[in-house]
Parts: sequence; C-alpha cells; structure tokens
Amino acid sequence: MPLSDAKIRNLKSKSKPYKVSDFDGLFVLVKVSGSKSWRFKYRIDGKEKLIVFGDYPAVGLSKARELRDAARTNLAAGLDPSELKQEEKLRRAEASGQTFEKIGAAFLAKQRKEGKSKATLDKTAYHLKLANRDFGKKPITAITAPMILRVLRKVEAKGNYETAHRLRARIGSVFRYAVASGLAETDPTYALRDALIRPTRQHRSAITDPTAFGALLREIDVFDGQTTTRIALQLLALLAQRPGELRHAKWSEFDETEKVWAIPAGKMKMRRDHFVPLADQAIKLLDELRPLTGASE
Repeated sequence: MPLSDAKIRNLKSKSKPYKVSDFDGLFVLVKVSGSKSWRFKYRIDGKEKLIVFGDYPAVGLSKARELRDAARTNLAAGLDPSELKQEEKLRRAEASGQTFEKIGAAFLAKQRKEGKSKATLDKTAYHLKLANRDFGKKPITAITAPMILRVLRKVEAKGNYETAHRLRARIGSVFRYAVASGLAETDPTYALRDALIRPTRQHRSAITDPTAFGALLREIDVFDGQTTTRIALQLLALLAQRPGELRHAKWSEFDETEKVWAIPAGKMKMRRDHFVPLADQAIKLLDELRPLTGASE
C-alpha cells in the first residue's frame, strides 16, 4: 500500500532499523535514532543496487517519488542512477574548486606563511607538479589509492625509489590538509605505506678515528679537481655546516674582520639566524676563493 505523509510521520523507531515500502522500489528506512531516510532499490546488469535520496521531511513524499521516477527513466535508457549521482557530485566539487591542484596550492601557501625554507617549498612544489600531471584537475574526493599508486609507480619505474616515498608523503600532507579543512574525509595514501619498493640506504658513519680522519684531510688537500670543490671540502671540515648551507653561501654573509659567517634564518632548518666562527685557516681559504668567485654573489 502506498505511503502517505501521515503514515510516515507516525512511523516510530524500533530496536533495529526497518523499512516501509511505497511502490516501484521506493521505501523509507526508519533508523534506531528515529530518523527516516528515503531509499530506492533497483537492478541493473543483473545486480541489485541502492540509492539514497535524502532524509524525511527535508525530502518530502512527492519529491522522493519524483526522484524515483527520474531514476527509473534513466534505468530505461540503460543509465545507472547511482553513477549519475556520483558524477554530478564530482562536477559540483570541481566547479567549487575542490580539486587536488587547488588544495595543493593552498597547502603550499600555508607552508610559505609558516616560513618554511626555500628548499622545502621547492620540494613541495616539485612533488605537487608530479601529482598534478595525473590528477590535479580531479576533485580531491574522487582521487583513490589506486590512482595515486599509478603516479608513484611511474616514479619507481625510473629507479627513483626515495622520490616515490617522498611523493607519497607529500600527497598525503595535502589530503590531511583537506581533511582538516572539511574538504575530504580520508587520506588514501595511508593504504599505500607498504606498496612501494623500499630504497636501499647506505649509511655512511662519521670518521671518529683520528688517524683515519687525518688521512681524509690529506686526501682533500691534494684533491686535483675544481679548486672551488677542494676549498668547499676544506671549509666543511673546519666549519661543520650542512653542505647545502655552504653551497648557497653568499659573500655578503662573511665578515672577515669579525671572523664570523652569519647564515640568515631563511636558510636554516630551525628558522633562526646562525653564526659560525671563522678560524684563521677558514679566512685563508676564503681569501684563496675570492679571486675565483668574488665578482659574483
């Protein structure tokens, strides 16, 4: 017997959810909480499927029947109502700008505001570029773990196993940002933690034996490659800074009068200015380097 508004209003909750049919596959599911949800059951390609139209009374009886009739019309044309609903949802998400590319750009902007180093920002931008090639234009809610894995496999195929792991982590950061912003529900990269080839890491421990360390310094002194490389190696031994900090050092950072190298906060991992004392040997090396690179920054 077809439903009526009066009958729907009088449906009471029970200890278990139960359904009350209208006709032509439409029914109301009464939940334990007492809320009532419109559902439409249908078959397509020999499979039984279900589509949700919304809760009563927000979706009234006449509207539910209208949605049911539209779904049956699509079925008659060989179209799956559930797939059509999902496609429409994705179109709305794309139209509202909730794509991976745009959310990734917002995440990168957040990192800039947080004062992340240029190296970190450049790496984030590079990884996002790799991801955007495949699914940047897709709504973030439409991106699945298999889609992400296909992108990671392309990087793996080139033997770049470490990059693949870092790319997975970066994509995951964007998804977690989207979850926190209410734009996504889950981070699909979590399921890919064990799907990638683990890179073989070769740990190079520090030389702590004085004799071996002395031998290394003597080898550096007679290095016959580029003079700038030899001086850089000698300065690393004296100053004990990260190679990147030395490679990107500018002449303006060195004060030979005060004997100090002032590394600006923007280059430091801890985002604080860092001051390195310059021994006489370091100043002598800088004096040797100046005729080679002193005309530039």
